[in-house]
Amino acid sequence: MYRLLRPLLFRLDPETAHHLTLAALKGAHRLGLTGRLGGGRVGDPVDLMGLRFPNRVGLAAGLDKNADYLEALGALGFGFLEVGTVTPLPQDGNPQPRLFRLPDAGAIINRMGFNNRGVDHLVARVQASRFDGVIGINIGKNLATPVERAVDDYLTCLAKVHAHADYVSVNLSSPNTPGLRDLQFGKHLDAVLGALRDESLRLDREHGRQVPLAVKIAPDMNADDVALVARSLRTHGIDAVIATNTTIERKAVAGLVHADEAGGLSGRPVREASDVVVRELRRQLPDMPIIGVGGIDSGEAALAKHDAGADLVQLYSGLIYRGPALVGECARALCQASSLVGNKKARVDHGPS
Repeated sequence: MYRLLRPLLFRLDPETAHHLTLAALKGAHRLGLTGRLGGGRVGDPVDLMGLRFPNRVGLAAGLDKNADYLEALGALGFGFLEVGTVTPLPQDGNPQPRLFRLPDAGAIINRMGFNNRGVDHLVARVQASRFDGVIGINIGKNLATPVERAVDDYLTCLAKVHAHADYVSVNLSSPNTPGLRDLQFGKHLDAVLGALRDESLRLDREHGRQVPLAVKIAPDMNADDVALVARSLRTHGIDAVIATNTTIERKAVAGLVHADEAGGLSGRPVREASDVVVRELRRQLPDMPIIGVGGIDSGEAALAKHDAGADLVQLYSGLIYRGPALVGECARALCQASSLVGNKKARVDHGPS
């Protein structure tokens, strides 16, 4: 069905198509049709970060910024949904146009700029949700907040979402908020993570529940950069890492229409760089849960991310090009892979039958 609808949607401005698709999805859910679109949820439970994920495929942050479509998106078969990025105060984001398709590369460029309705709206939507999977809430800073005071915005969001999130992810890697990526390294990263971990532990005690803290990083790092980030994550007891956000690199799309637009590039061209970062993170952090995201547009791509070291995967741009069927395709591929690993381990543990 999506194969028939996509040419019509691609005739529209990308942001218009985005809102129209989500509204149509919500309407289809009210009619009980969304389960058919995604093929139903694949059962492949996995325990990570003290949480049970119904399967290994999640929605990446950015598609449902305000948690307005949780039930409809969840019905497509996702094991977990990450909403946001949310900021303390509502903001409009960058001027339009700010979202661009590069169909020949299976890619998207966005410079949305954390447009959202604010953390209070998102919390109310999560509270009202009936989605039965895991919900992650991705937090960021307002554009008007100076980078040197960014930690204040992260702490404000953390305090407001803690009681309602299954996990909280910290977005330090969007290229669309000036100066934000500077927080990924050295003393800046240590200051942010130290403050967030202290506040997270305090909130855990206050609310009587442990809420894991994850950090989302960029793909534009070499091995030394990844090692420095990994050291900070380990030092501050961060529970998981999400790799990766969009890239500012343009070599893979050079010469294509919109390739020179400012913003973050996602989709197929970021896959290899994302896999490299995931692989290096796994080498540096053998026991830390890794959520792999970037360029997953098939079951094979999801498996490649898993083979690189990701425990879970997230989708976004692939959904734009492949539609809801991608969720089930990736979940089945990862389920089959985990079954093969489990069977192999059983044979090793118990010997031949």
